[in-house]
Amino acid sequence: SGGGVGRGMAGGCRLLLLLALGRAAAPPGGMLYPRESPSRERKELGGLWSFRADFSPGRDAGFVQRWYRQPLRQTGPVIDMPVPASFNDITQDPNLENYIGWVWYEKEVLLPLRWLQDDLNTRVVLRFGSAHYYSIVWVNGVQVVEHEGGHLPFEADISSIVQGSPGIPCRITVALNNTLTPHTLPPGSIQYMNDKTRYPKNYFVQNIRFDFFNYAGIHRPVVLYTTPSVYIDDITVTTTSSKSVAMVQYQVSVVGSTLYSLSLSLRDQEGKVVATGDGPAGELKVLKPNLWWPYLMHENPGYRYSLEVKMQAQVNGALLEDMYTLPVGIRTVHVTSTRFLINGRPFYFHGVNKHEDADIRGKGLDWPLVVKDFNLLRWLGANSFRTSHYPYAEEIMDLCDAYGIVVIDECPGVGIKMPESFGNKSLQHHLLVMEELIRRDKNRPSVVMWSVANEPASELPPAANYFKTVIAHTKALDPSRPVTFVTDANYALDRGAPYVDVICVNSYFSWYHDPGHLEVIPLQLTTQFENWYKTYEKPIIQSEYGADSVPGLHSDPPLMFSEEYQKAMLREYHSVFDKKRKEYVIGELIWNFADFMTNQGTTRVLGNKKGIFTRQRQPKSAAFVLRERYWKIANESHCLPPIIKSHTLFL
Repeated sequence: SGGGVGRGMAGGCRLLLLLALGRAAAPPGGMLYPRESPSRERKELGGLWSFRADFSPGRDAGFVQRWYRQPLRQTGPVIDMPVPASFNDITQDPNLENYIGWVWYEKEVLLPLRWLQDDLNTRVVLRFGSAHYYSIVWVNGVQVVEHEGGHLPFEADISSIVQGSPGIPCRITVALNNTLTPHTLPPGSIQYMNDKTRYPKNYFVQNIRFDFFNYAGIHRPVVLYTTPSVYIDDITVTTTSSKSVAMVQYQVSVVGSTLYSLSLSLRDQEGKVVATGDGPAGELKVLKPNLWWPYLMHENPGYRYSLEVKMQAQVNGALLEDMYTLPVGIRTVHVTSTRFLINGRPFYFHGVNKHEDADIRGKGLDWPLVVKDFNLLRWLGANSFRTSHYPYAEEIMDLCDAYGIVVIDECPGVGIKMPESFGNKSLQHHLLVMEELIRRDKNRPSVVMWSVANEPASELPPAANYFKTVIAHTKALDPSRPVTFVTDANYALDRGAPYVDVICVNSYFSWYHDPGHLEVIPLQLTTQFENWYKTYEKPIIQSEYGADSVPGLHSDPPLMFSEEYQKAMLREYHSVFDKKRKEYVIGELIWNFADFMTNQGTTRVLGNKKGIFTRQRQPKSAAFVLRERYWKIANESHCLPPIIKSHTLFL
């Protein structure tokens, strides 16, 4: 963890943000990913948007002057801004790189005529995959939605605003604020520098307690989509299985009418119907099921069925139909005192921690980068990753489902260090975030465990009730998955650990502790594992370990920051893992998959260099060490099918 600054001049920024924060709440209902079907259309709004940062002293000119009431270009100078992308690295303006406060986006679009005719019972919805951090959205000058949180989707029904005005452009305006406070998730604090001999008037910094750059912008796709006025709002699926039969339990909610019928068909990958059902809740019986298996545990990993849900309703004498198809993976998860079981078989996490981070686009979703990362994961022999330290894009999660990459799904609870961040205001927001996350990802077979935080100050007294409450809430929302949080606290002082199902521990022996002394790793790591297991008798994942290495920097004997030191540290850790995975250690996740940007600081040379790949996704020496290990583990566990074994050298 670390701290950092975001520079600015902001007299009223603090007041304006606090007026806004706290108003947004997750609407009841579902958040199905917008998929096209015979009853649904989708229009992508990616590309160039108009953009303007509010550099006024109070960051409040946009609200005082009501920029949303007119085209943004009429309010003052605007620039082109790509969506999805972070705005920080797009221009040559250093003031935008570290900007804190309100920025404004705008896009004008023409909607198809068939969407705009009232008598067709069509509903038009505007959806954002995510925008960091706090968003207010207007359509044609009318506010339609407000949302707190930078990593989860939100949407608004805009039918009443756009219908009845065919041929008139639909103007979408977004005000976005990236300020973090003690009660946001992740938390932060604004510090005003009042020494007028050293700082300009109203100078402030954004302090954070996490070690990655606080990129901001519209980071994920923005779409318009349609449904009928009576529509399938949400689907929840859980599965159980044995060797010969599986049961798929479902619940479907419909909004817009109480008079409707539902029919369901489950199809295999060849399109054959294997089970049918009807009604809003029930159970589908699948004979000889194809289970969803992780990568390297089966010759056909990531097997998914298609659940076709069809609704019919009568509205004013007209028959309305809505269809939605949900991918479904049949798999079970179970945790014992020493093992993590998927479909009844022991699963060992050999994977990575990642970040949504790359040159220029920051945290913006980028398909070439996403596909490259999955190819590197499979080349590496990685079967899993944690979404450190926030939920990742739905498009990334779709590929995890499809490729069999197992996911520990983490909320943005990183940097919870200040005592005030454990109060009731923070707790209520944290519970809401877990509701939004589970609502989004509950049906994903790749998601096997929820993580409610990373490296919180869990030794503080209020952490006990805080994590007891968050974990109980998470389990109530989803009883089918284990829950954890990732700790770096002392085993004897951690007040949240009693409530988790799996112990996830971060440690950096010979790096942050005893730097340069590789020889201390075996004793310290062994002691760490034995203390945690003796205290809690729960399976343990080494959820972070690693060392910075500057690519091309070499030293023998190994010295810190050289590629050789990173390799040597990994091998010391691995020797202990190999002993303890025969007992109760169920996984190892390297920190990190790739180098990533952080705030500037005296220990960060253009970001964190703990990646086994560079930020440009080129391998360091450590990548080959890890690749050899991961493929060896997969072979030893007898989960590699012959066809994969024979091609290991060429993957």
